Amino acid sequence: MPSLCRDCLTEFDAERRCPACASPRVVQHPELDTLAIAHMDCDAFYASVEKRDDPSLEGKPVIIGGGQRGVVSTACYVARIRGVRSAMPMFQALKLCPDAVIIKQRMDVYAEVSRAIRALMEDLTPAIEPLSLDEAFLDLRGTARLHGKPPAVMLARLVKTMRDELGITGSIGLSHNKFLAKVASDLEKPHGFSVIGEGDTAAFLRDKPVRLIWGIGPAAQTSLEKAGIRTFSDLLRWDQTDLVARFGSMGERLYHLARGQDRRRVTRNAPMKSISNETTFNADTADPDILDGHLWRMAEKVSDRAKAKGQAGRVVTLKLKRHNHSNLTRRVSLREPAQLADTIYRTARALFDQVHDEGPFRLLGCGISDLSDTTEAAAAGDLLDPGAHKRGEAERATDAIRARFGSDAIMKGRALR
Repeated sequence: MPSLCRDCLTEFDAERRCPACASPRVVQHPELDTLAIAHMDCDAFYASVEKRDDPSLEGKPVIIGGGQRGVVSTACYVARIRGVRSAMPMFQALKLCPDAVIIKQRMDVYAEVSRAIRALMEDLTPAIEPLSLDEAFLDLRGTARLHGKPPAVMLARLVKTMRDELGITGSIGLSHNKFLAKVASDLEKPHGFSVIGEGDTAAFLRDKPVRLIWGIGPAAQTSLEKAGIRTFSDLLRWDQTDLVARFGSMGERLYHLARGQDRRRVTRNAPMKSISNETTFNADTADPDILDGHLWRMAEKVSDRAKAKGQAGRVVTLKLKRHNHSNLTRRVSLREPAQLADTIYRTARALFDQVHDEGPFRLLGCGISDLSDTTEAAAAGDLLDPGAHKRGEAERATDAIRARFGSDAIMKGRALR
């Protein structure tokens, strides 16, 4: 059986330990030399970066997040063993892990490490589909001739280089399509390398819960359970027409995934659907000045990301979460796509003024969607607002000053609220 040592990258046949270095970190599979669709997922990425940069954190439970009313961005595996999970309310995480070290996000640092990892991936294949800063699909079909090694070897080399040169570990899922590659990458985290071949797909999926499917959340899982569907075996008993009639377009997807079929390609530069920012307050608030200040700062952050990516959005969305955790969302379509903070703020503020609920609120957010790769419309201004063009020019001048002297070099007074 084809085998690979993940430590020294030696290829060999059917040994429990590497014959070259005696390492037990061996991956074996009959299709190891032929599979080429992979998913790489860094292990507790933000926390791993923090532990790398501060060795005193080694062995301690680390949570990336902030504030009693915030949520967990990520947690190291020490904290995860105690039950801490991403998106968990911070107060709940601290009950489970009171001795945790809480660290605020350093997105600029994480982005820099992500770029370094992306560069290593680019050395393997141009077919990369990032899902976030710390995970991506890779299609290595046809690369064996270029590298002189099968994809499995190059993937093992990737995570070894990440560990040795960047101090970051990752887990690999290798299979014959994206669905199964992503499933595989979660099987042995951290430091995992799991393989699901075409020949063992049916047996692997048979008794697995349907929540294994990416995108099946609590609501979808409840709907499936009402139909008597809990496992992939349950799905296999349904005809495609019946699944579509019951679940719409999701039914067709479920039919194919139940059989391990996924025809999605690894798409480089997959289009971004939206850009947004939100904040959870330390205490519920209905103070209009505080809310307005946060709304402006979020509009600036959304605008900065849109400008950096050359994107403009035709739809502006306002999101509010009430003190009882119920959500309230408002959105409006613009005549022209926008990327200026001034436009995003004024539109979101108008939506906020239409909300009759006076609060208090525990979360506020805004964003843009229906994106397009253009800045011309955003710069053109609004013909019905004579002051829009001047405000746009002022904002771009402000951008130039910040680019030269730093983000705090100049700001609006409302940003201080």
